[in-house]
Amino acid sequence: MRGRAAGRPARRARRDRRAAASDEAVLPLINIVFLLLVFFMVAGRLAPGDPFEVEAPRSAAAARPGGERTLLVGAEGQLALDGRRLTRPALIAEIAGRAAAEAAAPLRIRADRRADAAAVVALMAELRAAGATRIGLLTLPAGGAR
Repeated sequence: MRGRAAGRPARRARRDRRAAASDEAVLPLINIVFLLLVFFMVAGRLAPGDPFEVEAPRSAAAARPGGERTLLVGAEGQLALDGRRLTRPALIAEIAGRAAAEAAAPLRIRADRRADAAAVVALMAELRAAGATRIGLLTLPAGGAR
């Protein structure tokens, strides 16, 4: 009898050690899951959405201009500069006001592929006359998917 009673506490101690070891193995996994959760919560809120959807036209050019200012041109002619909707006269006035301070900064135009091309070209001419010296039209590669 004595041998059986002495073996029980030893088995219980081994079982407790195995349970503790399995808990320790799960902790790094839980830490990684929470870090990923926090990352996606932060990353999902960094870039504000555009005021309206713009689908870029296709182009054979591979290079894309860089810069800070982005002008959206919607399919129906809507305009938004850096995420703010503007009328055409207000846009020209703002570009003219910024031209002296940001002469070297390029202006990226993201025009919807359904927008009137002649109207976009006329807008680019107005922007150039207002003082925007570096204007780039963002497009998708000709063979690329949306």
